[in-house]
Amino acid sequence: MMGFAVIVGAALAAGIEISDWWQDLFLGFLTGFSLTGASMAINDYYDREIDAINEPERPIPSGAVTPSQALAFALILTILGLSAAFVTNFECLVLAIISWIISVSYVTFGKRTGLFGNFLVSTCVSVPFIYGNFAVEKLNFAVFLFAAMAFLSNTGREITKGIVDVEGDKAKNIKTLAVKFGNKRAAWGAVIFYLAAVMLSPLPVIFGLVSLWFIPFVLVTDLGLIFSSISLLRNYSRESARKIKNMVLIWFIFGMLAFIFGALPQPPAFL
Repeated sequence: MMGFAVIVGAALAAGIEISDWWQDLFLGFLTGFSLTGASMAINDYYDREIDAINEPERPIPSGAVTPSQALAFALILTILGLSAAFVTNFECLVLAIISWIISVSYVTFGKRTGLFGNFLVSTCVSVPFIYGNFAVEKLNFAVFLFAAMAFLSNTGREITKGIVDVEGDKAKNIKTLAVKFGNKRAAWGAVIFYLAAVMLSPLPVIFGLVSLWFIPFVLVTDLGLIFSSISLLRNYSRESARKIKNMVLIWFIFGMLAFIFGALPQPPAFL
């Protein structure tokens, strides 16, 4: 998804000229894909004891991958992602390095801080959309709005994940909202961020930054986030939160589609 997020940001910036930048789009996808994979592998390394409690079927606790293999894989992906950014342009390389530092900061110490750690993850999720602007050497304000929406909705998802992982997080003294205040208050915290993202969604249309093709896809995203919010408040158990955090990924996909189609020209009836 982070690779495609780069393309979404580029599509909003370049519009119908996006095909002229296909080489940089490929490199941008490779950077987003590789650096996200690297951060996830490092995360699995640092979380191997927590995952043994929360998610024992994951690669390291299940024995499918050794901790040293996970680190080696992360190194390969990091070199690949930063090399692709270097070939693209200097601005992309700087942004890629900053994003990598933020993601490593999260997995090494940031996640123990709870909400601040959630913000670090959401920053990494938002950056690829902005990265796409730099890849095609253009800027579009709509991208920054979408990055803000991605930041807010992903923070809600991270808080929801905290409900799923509460037992392992307690054992390792990770101060998520669920650990500090309980599942119910954490659910309310997640819903606040989900609904804040929904409230931002009309702005690209109001400001004329996207075409009307944007509307049907963003409606699916908004209704999905509202449905997920209601579901979480009605049932904030571990299993319910697990289903909702997976469901939210589907709404993220529709959100990206909204901005991709929003970069198209207006439908004929509205020309």
